This record gives sequence, C-alpha cells and structure tokens, in this order.
Amino acid sequence: MSRHENKIALGVGNGVAAGALWGIVFLAPQVLHGFAPAQLSVARYLIYGVLALLLLIPYWRTLPKLGRSEWIALIWLSLLGNILYYVLLSQAVQLVGGAATSLIIGLLPVVVTLWGTREDGALRFRDLVLPLVLCCAGVVLISFQAFHAVGVVGNNGHQFLGFLCAFGALASWAAYAIGNSWSLKRFPGFSSHQWSLLTGIVTGALALVMGAGLSFQRAVPHPHRDWLRFWIVSTAVAVLASIVGNRFWNQASRLLPLTLTGQMIVFETIFALLYSFLWERRHPTLLELFAALCLLSGVFWCATLHTLSPEAANDLVQE
Repeated sequence: MSRHENKIALGVGNGVAAGALWGIVFLAPQVLHGFAPAQLSVARYLIYGVLALLLLIPYWRTLPKLGRSEWIALIWLSLLGNILYYVLLSQAVQLVGGAATSLIIGLLPVVVTLWGTREDGALRFRDLVLPLVLCCAGVVLISFQAFHAVGVVGNNGHQFLGFLCAFGALASWAAYAIGNSWSLKRFPGFSSHQWSLLTGIVTGALALVMGAGLSFQRAVPHPHRDWLRFWIVSTAVAVLASIVGNRFWNQASRLLPLTLTGQMIVFETIFALLYSFLWERRHPTLLELFAALCLLSGVFWCATLHTLSPEAANDLVQE
C-alpha cells in the first residue's frame, strides 16, 4: 500500500470513529426529552469548555500564537458547529424524532462534497456523480421510512418546525465542516487536537454567555433524579462527542480532501440510526437496511476513487 493509500485509509478510519461518537448526539435529546434544547447545549458545551481548558494546559507554552484571524475563525466555528447546530438538532429530535432528523443531516455529505469539488486538485464533479447518487438514494429511502413513521401528513405545525430546525442544523453544520477544513489547512501550526481544544474553550465561553441569558428565564422544575441523569448524559456527550469525536474529525479533515471529508459525515447518520434503533428496541426494516447499504456503498466508492486518483493527493495537507 502506497503512502497516499495509507493516508486515505487512516483518514477514513478517523472519519468512521468520529461518526460513531457523534451519533450519540442524536440519542441524548431523546434520553433527556424533558429538558429544553438550549439547556442541553449549554450544559454540554460548558463541560466541553472546562475539559478542553484543562487538557490544553500542558500545550499552552508551545502553542502557536493566536492572532485575530485565528480567534475569528474559532468563534465562528464554535457558533456554527457547536452552539447553533446542537440547539437546532436537539429541537428537531424532540419534535420529529431521531431517525427523521438523522436522515436530513444525512444530506451533509452531498452538500460538503459538492462544495469540495471547487477546490484546486479535487476530483471533478462528474467523477463523483454515481457515489453521490447512491448517497442520495440512501437518504431518500430512509426519509420515506422516517416520514411515514412520524406521520408527517395531516399533523400539526410542531413537526413542520422540527423539519425546519433539522434543515437549519444541516446548513449550520455544512458551513462548519467547510470552514473547519479550510481553517485547519490555513493554520497548519496547530495540531488537530490543539485546534479541537481551542474550539472547545471558545465554545465553553459562548455557552457561559448563553447560560447567563437562560438564567433569567423561568426554569421548568425537574426531580433530582432527572437532573442527575441530565448532567451524566451531558458529560458523556461532551467527552465522547466533543473532545474525542472532534479530535478524530480534525485528523480526518487534515488527511482527506474536502470531497472525501464530506462523505465521512455519512457515518454520523449510520450510527445515529443504529443508536435510535437500540433506544426504540426494534430492528431496522429491510428498507432501512437497503438505505444504509446505499449510503455506505457511496462512501466507499468515493474513497476508492480518491485512492486511485493521484491528483487527489495534491489536496492533502501534511500534519
């Protein structure tokens, strides 16, 4: 296996790991359905910020200087990929369910990959049409199943709002994925782990401001048992999805061109569906299995195209 093939394989492995950990963010709002999405976001990212600060202390003296451009990038990425995204996603999950939300987020690979074809050295759009068609087919099949399950037709406006929130989360995270990939390549002095921790610190600061605003609102009373579960789940999501998952994702973003990085988001959808099935204690239908097969086939087809294309290596960035 050549060095280029090794880099692609390692990048895909990091993308799969990130997706497996990110999938749990679709489960948390179902477990904590009695809490508002803003509360879930503030708790998760306050914990993320504190942990990121503690983990970054050993690197502080050797950390490259943070200038105006770096701070602006970190603030925007924290808003788009963390605060706004998780509020919209949590609201969507609570209104229309985890499966329906995950299928809409499943369009992310198509959006990000289409944008990635604009980069220098990227594979041409026509080379990626068939893998993207497979991914779209998977999303359409899952959407048919999920929309039927939640009974969209003839229902009230809450579900319409839920789908709007899901598409808002889609737009927010697509902007984050593109911006984060661009920032990692623009600021190569920071390792993937350092950039993830810096994003966590900024996100934690934003969550603190957001939490101060929420403190003026009337809180819904919850039993102590529910609050204990709230903080346990929020801590688990902060550690697994934000700290560990983001590190895997940043590594994948460094190793892969954007046209392939976008495809890695499919694994978040796959694992989100898997966790939803486990939570609902049911087996996937044949339609859902076929949809997942289409999604995975599209991703691995795209990865193969990048492995066989030496031109795609021009877009890879050294760690």
